[in-house]
Amino acid sequence: MELIIVESPTKAKTLSKFLGKPYEVEATMGHIKDLPKSTLGVDVEKKFKPEYIEVPAKKDVIKKLQKLAKSAKKIYLATDPDREGEAISSHVNELIDGKKSQRIVFHEITKEAVEEALAHPRSVDKNLVDAQIARRVLDRLVGYKLSPLLWKKVRRGLSAGRVQSVAVRLIVEKEKEIEKFKPVEYWEIYCTVSPVKASKSEFIVSLTKIGEKTASVSNKKEADKVVSDLNKASYIVSDVRKKEVRKNPYPPFTTSTMTQAGARIYGWSAKRTMSIAQGLYEEGLITYHRTDSTNIASAAVAKVRDYIKKEFGEKYLPESPRFYKTTSKVAQEAHEAIRPTNVSNKSPEFNGRGALDAKKLYELIARRFIACQMTPSVYDETTIDVKADTYLLRAGGQIMKFDGWRKVIPAKLTDESAVILPEVVKDDSLTLIKVNSDQKFTEPPARYNEASIIKTLEKLGIGRPSTYAPIISTIQARTYVEKKEGKFFPTPVGNAVTEFLMSNFPEVLDYKFTADMEEDLDNVANGKKEWEKEIGIFYKPFEKKLEDVTKNSKRVKIETEKLGIKCPECKKGDLVVRIGRFGKFVSCSNFPECKYTDKYIEKVGMKCPKCNEGEVIIKRTAKRRSFFGCSRYPECDWASWKNPKLQKDKETETQPVVK
Repeated sequence: MELIIVESPTKAKTLSKFLGKPYEVEATMGHIKDLPKSTLGVDVEKKFKPEYIEVPAKKDVIKKLQKLAKSAKKIYLATDPDREGEAISSHVNELIDGKKSQRIVFHEITKEAVEEALAHPRSVDKNLVDAQIARRVLDRLVGYKLSPLLWKKVRRGLSAGRVQSVAVRLIVEKEKEIEKFKPVEYWEIYCTVSPVKASKSEFIVSLTKIGEKTASVSNKKEADKVVSDLNKASYIVSDVRKKEVRKNPYPPFTTSTMTQAGARIYGWSAKRTMSIAQGLYEEGLITYHRTDSTNIASAAVAKVRDYIKKEFGEKYLPESPRFYKTTSKVAQEAHEAIRPTNVSNKSPEFNGRGALDAKKLYELIARRFIACQMTPSVYDETTIDVKADTYLLRAGGQIMKFDGWRKVIPAKLTDESAVILPEVVKDDSLTLIKVNSDQKFTEPPARYNEASIIKTLEKLGIGRPSTYAPIISTIQARTYVEKKEGKFFPTPVGNAVTEFLMSNFPEVLDYKFTADMEEDLDNVANGKKEWEKEIGIFYKPFEKKLEDVTKNSKRVKIETEKLGIKCPECKKGDLVVRIGRFGKFVSCSNFPECKYTDKYIEKVGMKCPKCNEGEVIIKRTAKRRSFFGCSRYPECDWASWKNPKLQKDKETETQPVVK
């Protein structure tokens, strides 16, 4: 018997489907060794030596692996192709007879890929293991040293994380930008015109220039003057420009772009997208999903080019394959982009819970991969400049000539809704039909959502493919930020923690410092740096600063939201909203003298769409999800997963989906 050890039962099941005798596949069920939970587990006096112990819940798994290893002729360590997988293989080696074991790596769970890996085994990569140890030790030092300090200086029960705290800072600073933002008034002016020679061909031109200057209309008085002038002006076509525009396809998915697409298209959290992708990978349907590389294996390129030629014809196939430059400085977690393992498998069977989500994500990945090797889409782009005395107005339109890669990823705008401009030439006279003016105000910066926070973290070089989802989940679980209608808002706790850390440990929350540290840890994986030395460079000044801040820093007060109601118990304090382990609750501002508490009910700000008497409130008690319900329950049983204030379809928004 030859033993293959993986980390996931689903992965083991998939491998067993096409690997018969003499192989037996067994799963570790994740990490089998880790740092202890109750103590630091790092000896700072002995080059930061970690104290890895057997995970208590994995005792039976370890015994089974040891028993199987004794009777196995050969042992193959087939955990995931990244630092975490390498560390698991290293820990397995320590608990079994490592002399018989070899490491194999594959980026897709297919018969061909696994057989190729079995033919080329290697030893466990010490550099990758060191890189995992370095990250684990660094995160443990920051978390276990800063957290007790937060307990003393901010509030009990808080915790800090090296990368998570930086993500919270981003959200806090964005909120400050929004609070400081002052809207500026401006006016958009546009005219509906038609050619004299073709009066039915109406089109819209927008004000672009006033004289030789870019148009800037900032109030109603200015707008009224422009409108008055335009109503009296003569309209002549001053220029017509036509050009062919070619748009190339997007590169194949990386972890970052896949999670962004999941958030943008389906409203999924990064955690949800990664969970679905994990299942697709373990079923052998896609390549490894933790990657920042856009590279594609040459064999996969050849297969997809054959597929494109067969399915769509030669005009959709470029003369040569497309290659994409990886934007990440160090593409670390895998060496290929995310793609289907079999591009010809148009619609794999998806069964059980989550089948619909799996189908959606698989098709998203497949379409993106196929499109990346297709010809550009081609458009005819037309720009018409119109002179109206001293004013210049402009119209632009774009019509698709050839869909190319848009054949598999259609544009949001269809040909029917595209702007189609009439055929006009220079010096053609135009008839004015109507002048319109709209008052507008500049918008504040947009709050972060799942897609934009991941995009920003990646751009700054903070976090890695395997950490985006845990970062976002952690900062919400710790109630440092909350998500409302898809956008992230900092909580009073998040504001207080960020204020304290920025005042006392600015380097820990510095974007460049964090990115440089990430790169240094990547260089450990490449064998260019020693992890103990890198941790030492960080820890020595950090330890001194920790002592100084503990002695001299002031306590930070958490600002509370006042409800404008006196405490019903002590009659003196005001009721305020606080955040505890289980979310928001109402308490007295005189705490701890007054111990009054109550449930926090978040109101949406509208009447119940069913009874029109109660208010719509947000409840948090069904299937671990927030839902919207009537405050008059049980007299009125209206409830919905969706916020009715944001819905246009009245039938959908009033449908009771929660009982």
